Amino acid sequence: MKTMNVSLVGVGGQGILLTSDILAKTATLAGCDVKKSEIHGMAQRGGSVISQVRFGDKVYSPIIPDGTSDLLVSFDRLETLRWRHLLATNGKVLMNDTYITPITVSSGQQPEVEDLSGKLAAEYPDLLKIDAMQLAESLGNIRTMNMVIAGALSTLTPFGAELWQEAMRQRIPAKLIDLNLKAFDLGRQAVL
Repeated sequence: MKTMNVSLVGVGGQGILLTSDILAKTATLAGCDVKKSEIHGMAQRGGSVISQVRFGDKVYSPIIPDGTSDLLVSFDRLETLRWRHLLATNGKVLMNDTYITPITVSSGQQPEVEDLSGKLAAEYPDLLKIDAMQLAESLGNIRTMNMVIAGALSTLTPFGAELWQEAMRQRIPAKLIDLNLKAFDLGRQAVL
């Protein structure tokens, strides 16, 4: 299997690291060599978070060079634009269609990005969008948003749903697994 590069980006507190852990565990269960890296930055203050997962027959480095991500998975609209440089020419983008006002904007240090929708449309003509927040709300728990995104992401990987679900069972506490599996299924259904 050719090495696949997946970059997961967003804002601190959205569950990006758990999602990347589950992707890495899924790839491991499938027998792939897996490497993972993450940068938290100012995550606890609403800053950018990025986690990169690489898997294939043999992976030598956890770092994905700019312009080589096969998949860019963004948990926030603005982060989709911020991390554009990571995407390979023929790469795919999965974006959670939500916007979190950056601290630098709400504090008046920077202006709001003008015409964010227009810029996203120009950069990503084949953008795959999901409203993970709304789907998580329909389950009664917005904290499952990341598993909605994981479900959508699973359709873009070579791994079946069963493998993903097994990885979730190994990583998520038993008392929370049923709700998270429902969120995962909603995410899959939203993009299939």
